[in-house]
This record gives sequence, structure tokens and C-alpha cells, in this order.
Amino acid sequence: MSGLKYSKDHEWVRVEGDIGTVGISDYAQEQLGDVVYVELPEVGKTVVQNEEAAVVESVKAASEVYAPVSGEVVEVNQALEDDPALVNGEPTGAGWFLKLRLSAPGELDGLMDEAAYADYVGGLGDD
Repeated sequence: MSGLKYSKDHEWVRVEGDIGTVGISDYAQEQLGDVVYVELPEVGKTVVQNEEAAVVESVKAASEVYAPVSGEVVEVNQALEDDPALVNGEPTGAGWFLKLRLSAPGELDGLMDEAAYADYVGGLGDD
């Protein structure tokens, strides 16, 4: 799936118009293990780039989901409340977390494309 931009914290954003859909990368969900709970922000909340936007809990750990870009939350993925495992099954598809109306589109320039992110993850090594 193309058009994704990634942060070094393993979040992705797909932008359509002025709306960015946010989730975590396949690498991030693999590191977390089986996701058992997701805490989503309120619609209308303003999030700031690199600050906490949501929380994901797995059998291994709880982890913050950071906003790859700043904006106002316009929608959250209610399906995750009933089926948090969507994050594992489709991390860059049905397992998205939230949608933002971008407040600083220029922030996208600081994110990695898929090839750069693959190189970045490849350099991390596995624990």
C-alpha cells in the first residue's frame, strides 16, 4: 500500500486532502505482540506532532501511539474497541487508529517514505 509516511516512532500517516489517517507500522505491531486494548482520543482533541495521541496495550506491554503530524482528531476507529486485534491483522489498513485534520502539512516533509522507513527498520535489528 503506497502513500504512507512514517515516523521514527513507527507510526504512519496516509494523507487524503487535508485529512491524515494514523496507525502503527507492521514492525511496531510485531514488537508489541497480540494487541488486547486500544485507548483512542476524543474527537475534537488537538494533537501535536511527536506527542501522545492514543495508547495501545498488548500481552507484552502498553505503549503510546505518537502523532506523526499535528492536527484535530476528526474520527477514531471505533472497530478497535470491539476488536483490538485488527491492529495486528491489518496495521496499515483496517487497524488504523484515528483521522486528523492536518494543522501543519509541512510536518509531512520530516517523515520517511516507505523505502526510507524499510531501511530505518532494517538497521534496528531484532532483540
